[in-house]
Amino acid sequence: MEAILDDLNPSQREAAQYIDGTLLILAGAGSGKTKTITSRLAYLIGEVGIDPRSTLTLTFTNKAALEMRNRALSMLEGNYTYPPQLLTFHKFGLLFLKFHIDKLGRKNNFVIIDSDDRKRLVKQIAKDLKIDTNTPFILSEISKCKNSCVEPQIAKESAQLEDYKKAALVYEKYQEEIFDNNLVDFDDLLMLTHKILSEHDDIRVATSQKYQYIMVDEYQDTNELQLRILELLASEHGNLCVVGDDDQSIYGWRGANIRNILEFDQQFQNTKVVKLQTNYRSTTPILEAANHLIEHNRNRLKKELVSYRGEGNSVKLLHCLDETHEARSIAREIKEFIQKGTHPDEIAVLYRINALSRSLEDGFNKEKLPFKLVGGMRFYERAEIKDIISYLRMVLNPNDDFSLLRIINKPKRGVGKVSLDKLTHEAYQSNLSIYEYLASTPYETLMHATSKKLSATLKAFVANIEKLSSSSQISPLAMMDEFEHTIGLKAFYAKTVDGEDKVKNIEEFYGYFRDAFEKFPQMSLEEFLNDISLQSDQDQLVHEQINIMSIHAAKGLEFEHVYVIGLEEEFFPLLGESTNIEEERRLGYVAITRAKTHLTLCYVDSRFYKGQRAMIKKSRFLGECGIIKNTSLKVTKSAQYKKGDLIQHKIFGMGRIEAVAKVGNEYKLKINFGGNKREILSSFVQPI
Repeated sequence: MEAILDDLNPSQREAAQYIDGTLLILAGAGSGKTKTITSRLAYLIGEVGIDPRSTLTLTFTNKAALEMRNRALSMLEGNYTYPPQLLTFHKFGLLFLKFHIDKLGRKNNFVIIDSDDRKRLVKQIAKDLKIDTNTPFILSEISKCKNSCVEPQIAKESAQLEDYKKAALVYEKYQEEIFDNNLVDFDDLLMLTHKILSEHDDIRVATSQKYQYIMVDEYQDTNELQLRILELLASEHGNLCVVGDDDQSIYGWRGANIRNILEFDQQFQNTKVVKLQTNYRSTTPILEAANHLIEHNRNRLKKELVSYRGEGNSVKLLHCLDETHEARSIAREIKEFIQKGTHPDEIAVLYRINALSRSLEDGFNKEKLPFKLVGGMRFYERAEIKDIISYLRMVLNPNDDFSLLRIINKPKRGVGKVSLDKLTHEAYQSNLSIYEYLASTPYETLMHATSKKLSATLKAFVANIEKLSSSSQISPLAMMDEFEHTIGLKAFYAKTVDGEDKVKNIEEFYGYFRDAFEKFPQMSLEEFLNDISLQSDQDQLVHEQINIMSIHAAKGLEFEHVYVIGLEEEFFPLLGESTNIEEERRLGYVAITRAKTHLTLCYVDSRFYKGQRAMIKKSRFLGECGIIKNTSLKVTKSAQYKKGDLIQHKIFGMGRIEAVAKVGNEYKLKINFGGNKREILSSFVQPI
């Protein structure tokens, strides 16, 4: 164990050996944070003698959790009785709810629905309620409410503007639907966990005492709800270690609160802070560009990266006429790298705006370069795959109306909208799920409600689900052996547009399913479905292909060769009323620090975007990072608040912003505090 600690630099070693109390490891990009946190975990278990079951390490992706687990276990060399818990926040919530969701009057055989399921359900509810508000807005509001622990009734009472009133109505009905169908969404995994911990003191105490040493990776990405959960988990002992980098906080748009890391030492008493500033990834010129850029931010904990590798190639500036010229130039340069022996998966092209990927795809296709568009439609979100998953959910829980409505006509069974509405109505009138109604209603009665042919088809559907359910009791593999013969999805999709590709996707899923259960024969069907629901984009990365991705998707990754395109004003930084220029700059810092050896920053004179070609100016970030000199671009501070945001005032409480106006160096906010409207300067409020 001492040999492992000897492999750490002084700062890393100091962090790894700090045992009791709160600890903030402020880890710059490429500074060995994973090595430090896994060494600390191994030190606690292998040297101090902490029971592995008393530790809990939380992160944000399955990939990161698996890497950390493997590293920690390799350091322990088998000297442990049980493996330590390393989980994503959502996986922890899932496991916690399996034990305790009954406290909310729910059954523990719930099923997780993904973002596509949520969207489909919200669209249907809005349609039923005759609400025309756009779906993305409603989904965003529901998520905001859940991550602020705002129940539907409170959301309805506090909504002042018409759009928010409509969203609150949909939220209320949405919660009823997922409750009735025993479903949970990703936000529920955390919201319901917090609800149980905060309302049941015995469970909070027992859970906190169970996990005596808690560590959190990527702490800068946590939101308000995750902070509250951590406070409850650490409430009995205060042993909380978090590692993160405020300069890489880039998820404010999805609820991450940078104040969690900036104010960590204020939220938790007697916090020790250890800074990791030696970068083992990038050469000095790359880090100088990153350091120069991020120094322009005011709200940050001061640190400066120093390269362990030392000098290297200068940062390259690529200036092109337009996006076609840019894509062609990058593609040809990459082709030369590959011909000289560089592996394609060591190359990445990053952008701020997803729409910029189109010209890259065209350019790479023309040069016949293998590439992977990370963040495109994920395998499990394809219609044919979601149909299989819905069938498997029905096998697991036949009373899942949500899944039944998706597959009742796949393959075609002649169930029209009128018949389906009638069946749904009869089922609900009888206080039964649709499946229960179809299974329990005599054939003759069903025939009168629909037709002779349709009632026979529906009874056959019920028989098929029962058959598969019986097979699954023997084993999931036995069930899958009968699945295609029983359901016939391949034959159905073979006759549709792009049928050949869809059949290949179905076969790919069948193969993956069999492989998963052959490797883990003790795994249940429920565990399999929940695991694929928790997959992230980074879990889907394919090797031996050039990576084309957004900067957000590249977070946590590293490549020998990195190209950052679109470094023009309004593209990167992305400018607008709601822009947070400091978060844009942090995105630039993240993009630059993905590069190990070669970094190329690209800008063009014109782009075709949103239906027209426009001449554009190069990004202010090129001047701020020292790549170009004497830039005349003015650095402006953008509003951190926008219309619709929820804020907290120390006297007036919670309110919603209705208008934002610039006043000198500050912003004047018109805020609605439950019907009482006031104009308050932005420095006197905090975002929720």
